[in-house]
Amino acid sequence: PAALRRMQAGNIAPVDLAQAAIGPGMAVFTRYAKVLDARGNALTVREALALINETLDAALAEQEGEFDADSRWALAWFEQHGFGEGEFGVAETLSKAKNTSVEGMVQGGILQSARGRVRLLRPEELPVDWSPETDERLTNWETVHHLIRVLATGGESAAADLVKALGAKAETARELAYRLYTLCERKKRAAEALAYNGLVQSWPELTRLARESAAEHQPELF
Repeated sequence: PAALRRMQAGNIAPVDLAQAAIGPGMAVFTRYAKVLDARGNALTVREALALINETLDAALAEQEGEFDADSRWALAWFEQHGFGEGEFGVAETLSKAKNTSVEGMVQGGILQSARGRVRLLRPEELPVDWSPETDERLTNWETVHHLIRVLATGGESAAADLVKALGAKAETARELAYRLYTLCERKKRAAEALAYNGLVQSWPELTRLARESAAEHQPELF
């Protein structure tokens, strides 16, 4: 987990994260003459690589505890359904487990519910006049997808303005984008994976532009 945090802080692209994790993982494996599994058998390189991938996925899953309840629900739902429809009853049961509600998420602007079916809203379906400063139910989930929407339609400058408005909440959105990329990669959802990877890859430029914009608007003291 510590190595993962360092890689994320260094803005390793999600598409490269699994490959980058091999180094720290294999460093542990090669430190000893022999590494044994739970049954006492020698661990092969292939098994070590599989274990590294499992550990990486588990470490990313642990970060879900930092997300709000709506976003944890959305992650679990997205893993099963993507942006497709699912049954209202299943969604409601899951919402109780995640300490939220379907009605609340509909009002929060991340979910559509009609005729006994629910689905997550795609980035392009989100309102263009949205502002995190006036959102009374601000979630990590909608933050990520508004960033993707704005980056796609307005470019890095517009997305940087949103990063500036989000303040400290923007960093949690980046962590969620990492998690969503790995989920999409596992589920073979290439189009969505590309969007999450693109957001993370743009992050250094977005934060640079956001800092510059904030500095320009600071009042002069003298």
